[in-house]
Amino acid sequence: MLNFLRYVLATILGLFIFFFLGLLIMVGVIAASASKGDITVAENSVLELKLDKAIVEREQENPFGDLSFGFFSMSSGDGLDQIKASIRRAKTDDNVKGIFLNMRFVDAGMGKLEEIRDELIDFKESGKFIVSYGDMTNEKAYYLSSVADKIYLNPLGTLEFNGISSEVFFFKGTLEKLDIKPEIFKVGDFKSAVEPFFLDKMSEANREQMTSFLNSINDYQLRKIAEARGKTYEELKKVSDEVLVREAADAKTHGLATDIGYYDEAIDYMKEQLGVEKDKKLQLVSLAKYKKVKDAEKSGSAKNRIAVIYAEGDIVDGEGDDDQIGSTRYAEAIRNARMDKNVKAVVLRINSPGGSALASDVMWREIQETRKVKPVIASMSDVAASGGYYMAMGCDTIVAHPNTITGSIGVFGIVPNFEGFFKNKLGITVDRVSTGNHSDLPTVTRAMTPFEKEIVQREINKIYEVFTQKAADGRGMSQDELKKFASGRVWSGIEAKERNLVDVHGGLEKAIEIAAARVGIEDDYRIKELPRRKNFFEEMLGEAGSQVKERAVKAELGQLYPVYNMYKKVENMQGIQTRMPYELIIQ
Repeated sequence: MLNFLRYVLATILGLFIFFFLGLLIMVGVIAASASKGDITVAENSVLELKLDKAIVEREQENPFGDLSFGFFSMSSGDGLDQIKASIRRAKTDDNVKGIFLNMRFVDAGMGKLEEIRDELIDFKESGKFIVSYGDMTNEKAYYLSSVADKIYLNPLGTLEFNGISSEVFFFKGTLEKLDIKPEIFKVGDFKSAVEPFFLDKMSEANREQMTSFLNSINDYQLRKIAEARGKTYEELKKVSDEVLVREAADAKTHGLATDIGYYDEAIDYMKEQLGVEKDKKLQLVSLAKYKKVKDAEKSGSAKNRIAVIYAEGDIVDGEGDDDQIGSTRYAEAIRNARMDKNVKAVVLRINSPGGSALASDVMWREIQETRKVKPVIASMSDVAASGGYYMAMGCDTIVAHPNTITGSIGVFGIVPNFEGFFKNKLGITVDRVSTGNHSDLPTVTRAMTPFEKEIVQREINKIYEVFTQKAADGRGMSQDELKKFASGRVWSGIEAKERNLVDVHGGLEKAIEIAAARVGIEDDYRIKELPRRKNFFEEMLGEAGSQVKERAVKAELGQLYPVYNMYKKVENMQGIQTRMPYELIIQ
């Protein structure tokens, strides 16, 4: 009887899964078919940019994107590639007369902000307008809004304009409470990635570097805002330092906003610009819809390709996930670009704080082999530090934004000792049998001997020497000279260029332009994006469970999610690391 019930339940479950998957595929096909249809944009339309999702380098196609079912909302965010392409398309679209920046909080790194802002500035050259409206606007959102012709701020709204900051979490007290003793191995006074495990506050060296590059980025952005708003740097620095914008009216008084008004007043202004009567609806087209507008036919020879290899996330050994830079997958992508006769040059787009030293070196090798037959240009996004810099340093030219975070040329390793935690907190003891005095090295269940510590530190020192020598060779300087800028110190793009760690300031388009010029195909090429991304169904069927779990954890932990995320990153670390501080969040 029990076996019969098992078979019945198994059959019912199988039918349910079959029905669910069938429905899923059917809806997906319908959604995908609909998305392939031509999207029409009405005359006198305005492109509305809310940018209320996290902005990633590349956007994954999602046929369920327009559906309201929460289960299907698996997109990791808006793609920078699609945002820029939409602004560029709107510039020449006769039906789009302007852009409406309807933003509150923008979740993007400084490099991505710079590229979007540059596209908005270029859009204005068409003679079309940009209008911004905000009720609660953070510094990042305002950095974009500052280029607008009209900036509306809600009468009871707030504008954050008090400089940028970054917080670092320290876990020394937690580890002590848990009786966990980390053994720290590093090279360089500035290798602050390990500080959270043995300090309860920043070292003076770390405070020095963070103060330096944050001020560099802040000063750069203040100057850009001052230029856009017709103010001086000194005026805006005073406004920021003294927090003179405390109410909406203050923003207008100090020239940061043009109008204090409500959402409908911003809409009425745009209607007036377009000759639309007040009682008529303004045609706002969302970014989600406008991304689907069919582009003009691609020009350029299909036999002239520039491969853009997007490398975003932590650097790990092996294949890695879609949000990681797996050395095996990316080495293969670089190799494929090298072997493809139609690919004339390679642009390596890097957005990474680093990770595995071994994985970084594996990819560095493929870059060197590729350089022998075709140019390789590095394009740094928000961050290309430590292992991220390791990838870039061997390229022919390094392009970075003035506010890119880079450098962090240093190495570290952590071997935690859980012996006290297991014994004193969990009542677990460990015994062992070994064929030699150090057969269990490395181990996390006992303290390391001085001899064993020396072995690990020597390995750290060796990798640091390799790292700095290869960086020096790539940058055309002596190792001793490069070491002056190494020791794990982090630099802004401005500081890095002054120290010959990068060559040119600019974004992805600048890097592609340099690559095309190197091989003489300035106006006759197409872009090939690598590595191939999983399509929506591959992603959903392969990782739907993990994404559902991730969303649930995020919802449950709320503001504590970043701490959990840091723990997951530490859990994934294997071997010696070339990595900058874990979570450098600038706000």
